[in-house]
Amino acid sequence: MSVARITTINFKSKEAADKSIGDYSSNAPTEFPEAEQLMQIHVNDTTVMAISLYADEDAMERATAARSKRMGTNQDDFDSVDTKTGKVTLNHTK
Repeated sequence: MSVARITTINFKSKEAADKSIGDYSSNAPTEFPEAEQLMQIHVNDTTVMAISLYADEDAMERATAARSKRMGTNQDDFDSVDTKTGKVTLNHTK
């Protein structure tokens, strides 16, 4: 069963959020090669949500080093970070 990691980041500024959005959009697919699906949602000027789906918890755990590296390079721009993980119970696409 797939698992998801959902991370909501509140940035200190709109500029920091915009910079992160561009960088994540360009680099996340290669940084997280085991991700089945990557989504990024621009909630408002300073809030961004990232959703990553993995085949299982082992695959998600293998992505932790890349996630830690990415989060570490931007941490001075964060106001707050909230991360949740869980089993995917519905993944409907058309």
